[in-house]
Amino acid sequence: MGFIKAFAGAIGGTFADQWLDFYAPMPGIPATAAIFPAVKQETNAGRGSNTKGSNGIISNGSRIIVPDGTALITLQEGAVTGLIAEPGGYTFSSDDPNAQSIFAGDGIVSSLIKQSWERFKFGGQPGSQQMAIYVNLKELPNNRFGTPNPIRWKDPFTETKMGAVVRGTYTIKIDDPILFIKNLVPISYVTGGNVFDFSDMDNPVSDQLFNEVVSCLAPTFVSFAKQNEGAVEIEDFQGNQNLLGRCLSQAVEEEYQWKSQRGIEVSRATIVGLDYDEESKEFFDQARKSDVTIRERKKMGEAYAQNMAGMAAAATGEAMQNAANNPNGGMMGFMGMNMAGQAGAGMMGAAANMQQQPAQQTDPMEELAKYKKMLDEGLITQEDYDAKKKQLLGV
Repeated sequence: MGFIKAFAGAIGGTFADQWLDFYAPMPGIPATAAIFPAVKQETNAGRGSNTKGSNGIISNGSRIIVPDGTALITLQEGAVTGLIAEPGGYTFSSDDPNAQSIFAGDGIVSSLIKQSWERFKFGGQPGSQQMAIYVNLKELPNNRFGTPNPIRWKDPFTETKMGAVVRGTYTIKIDDPILFIKNLVPISYVTGGNVFDFSDMDNPVSDQLFNEVVSCLAPTFVSFAKQNEGAVEIEDFQGNQNLLGRCLSQAVEEEYQWKSQRGIEVSRATIVGLDYDEESKEFFDQARKSDVTIRERKKMGEAYAQNMAGMAAAATGEAMQNAANNPNGGMMGFMGMNMAGQAGAGMMGAAANMQQQPAQQTDPMEELAKYKKMLDEGLITQEDYDAKKKQLLGV
């Protein structure tokens, strides 16, 4: 019992016209619908129009179309009896020995589906009538989330506690339709021929996923900040939706096993509103007043270190040339070069310390005093000191 492949790949209108009647997805399915029944079509009435026959019930000899981006699953009394994840046209047969129960393709996702098939497949002899439903394998957008109160997290780069009221959306993708049906979807949507839509306000699963996403926002922001090199504002989130989606997907998988137990994952996420609390606003205001953001401070240290490295290399090369031409002898010249090398090492060490120090909000006068000490010790030039003074004090 199973299906016989009539044709594979994209569905052509010419071939579909050769079938007097067949089953296909019901028309007008919203993009956020995850499950919907197969309904009978007739080419004489025009493809896509509903005709007589029970929605979702197919019998022996039925012809059925599986569009790209969907999976067809047949069930009996809630048990999975067949699965097609390859687009094309098929004939349902309960007596042909060549019929197959599963068409999953050869991709990475299909290997996961085959594992679930072996775990949940029907063990007995199914009847000639089967319930047939489609599962949407495309991205399901516009799943909203929001927090009535601020969530709090510790920024891993600045060691600063942040807090904000968050609003946004996320996109769900169904990777394993069998796990999705068996472990998450209520049975009424599977056997009742109803549309399972994540945007439906009465859908209990949507409420459950909403609460789970909200509970995972804090670890998501910590992970995002680590990969974003520090405290984040709404522009950072909106400029890297893919990274945000990966961080959220990882957080919900670790906490609630969305992919491994339910066959779904977050493919991307968007922050549409981020209202920081007063403490966090003060932090960002201080960063803006200094006209140097956290990440810019780090980059400035890296640039300074690179500049010191170039100066040290140039000084070493010049010292080697002078040593060779020293009238008092090469040994005396190279002793002088060694002293220059030690001075260069001191400059590099100071630059490395600047680069490795964590970015912190400090008093401009205290920071300027550090550069004055470096000037007195000969580690930086007067020109470098004057430039730093102008940057810190604006004079």
